[in-house]
Amino acid sequence: MEASKPMARPERSVGMGAGAVTMMWSSASIGLFLSIWYVAAHYIHDATLLPTPFEVARSMVKLVRDGSLITDVSASLKRVSIGFFAAAVIAVPLAMVMAYNRLLCRLVLPVIQLLRPIPPIAWIPIGILWFGIGNETSYFITAVAAFAPIFLNAFSGGLATERQHIHAAKTLGASKRAIVRYIMFPSALPMIWTGLKIGLGQSWMAVVTAELVAAQSGLGYMIEVNRLNLDTPSVIVGMAAIGVLGAAMTVILNWCEQYIFPWKQAERQKGVLP
Repeated sequence: MEASKPMARPERSVGMGAGAVTMMWSSASIGLFLSIWYVAAHYIHDATLLPTPFEVARSMVKLVRDGSLITDVSASLKRVSIGFFAAAVIAVPLAMVMAYNRLLCRLVLPVIQLLRPIPPIAWIPIGILWFGIGNETSYFITAVAAFAPIFLNAFSGGLATERQHIHAAKTLGASKRAIVRYIMFPSALPMIWTGLKIGLGQSWMAVVTAELVAAQSGLGYMIEVNRLNLDTPSVIVGMAAIGVLGAAMTVILNWCEQYIFPWKQAERQKGVLP
């Protein structure tokens, strides 16, 4: 008589359960934050110092209805997009060429290492002198902020390319351009993507800083004008918009990463990657 086989247990939906738990904790965290905020604002009882969440919500509705919030958000996103794209277009090819050409690396890398520690905010006076008050200065500052993390990650990825692959390509008659394009660039792509993610966050923070002093539109400009008018609810609306848009950028990049690097998602599910 054959031994009875144990009944198979139904598989649990681990992903769905984890997502629900994460959503629950996120909601609880935001609810706790809003509660503490409301109690503190009620205790201070001065909307200029700390308005309540309801006053901020009313200000947000007003800014959305008159269109000023949408206009400022669009202006900031445009500046970030142009500056970030310019930085990526310059930094990635330069990093790949320098990782391949050691002579060029010895000539250019010391200059980049000298300029890299300078914070983007220190470039604002130079940007104003060169481009004046307007969009061009913001483009310049966001590009400067995004350049260093993109370049350094791409350069590290290029240097990490297996030398055997490069030697094999040379043996088969590949040109220098083909080696950089078809060997080094795909090998460095995960590091390049990491640099792009960091660079986008840096450029988003830099554009708000630049708009505080060198622009006539955008979320940074909106915050500064409302500060001068002692309209604290509108100031907090601008701050909240910066935070929400920054978080949305992170979510979009992580979503794109699942399709560009599907193996990362598989390794996360196995616990190999955080």
